[in-house]
Amino acid sequence: MRKTKEKIVLVTGGASGIGAAIARAAAAQGHRVLIADIDVAGAERVAQDIGERAQSVALDITSDAQWSAALDLAWAQYGRLDVLINNAAIVRTGYVRNVAMDDHALTLEVNAMGPMRGMVATLPRFREQGHGHFVTVCSMTAFLPFPGLASYAAAKFALRAFHLGLAMEERDSPLNFTIVHPTSTETPMLEAEAASDEVPMAFLSDAVSADYVAQVVLEAMRRRKLEVFMPADRAKFVRRLGGNAAELLKIAGQAEQLGAHNLAERRKSKSEAA
Repeated sequence: MRKTKEKIVLVTGGASGIGAAIARAAAAQGHRVLIADIDVAGAERVAQDIGERAQSVALDITSDAQWSAALDLAWAQYGRLDVLINNAAIVRTGYVRNVAMDDHALTLEVNAMGPMRGMVATLPRFREQGHGHFVTVCSMTAFLPFPGLASYAAAKFALRAFHLGLAMEERDSPLNFTIVHPTSTETPMLEAEAASDEVPMAFLSDAVSADYVAQVVLEAMRRRKLEVFMPADRAKFVRRLGGNAAELLKIAGQAEQLGAHNLAERRKSKSEAA
């Protein structure tokens, strides 16, 4: 096994899904992990499951005060923070006409502004200590918007732009930047999408596991990759399609039909297994 230099890592959304998988994998690789989540009890359960290399911290990523408190804890406990992994996100499924404006606004506040607040709060501390790594868990919807996830995709578009804009500004600094774009992943968020009939394109392809995404994220972090797509073999197609508005509209109906078929098969399989 490759030896890993211990890092102090803060993972948002660490109480479940990809965040919890990242926390467990990071600790297994020899890092110390602060598991941050608005679900304090869930974060604590994950931390206790991991053991001495993990600690939970309450964090509502939409709160500047809670960001400051979480970062203060990192410096008080460890004297530094090496990596901030912005992973926390929410989903409010449904066609735009069927989603309340407050839910669209909340999606943007959590999924775009939340990580942005974290980076803004952490940036001067990273600069002062002379190192730091921003790792952003984004989404392939940052390139390919789905019907039923319009505001989610909008938030991810914005998040990618902010992350890379900041990386450009800090290109001559000692800071590192990595952004990772998972495909559909077996998490509570995907289950929420599966409960809706208005997000069929989320099921165009087989979902990957949270553990798989965690390994990709940590490998990208280790190698200091600037941007990583998964699955890599479809990334070029997705990015090209996402840049072609006419083609997007042309294939939307067929894509929704295929996704709906796959979703029906998923529901049938889960019902038979129950």
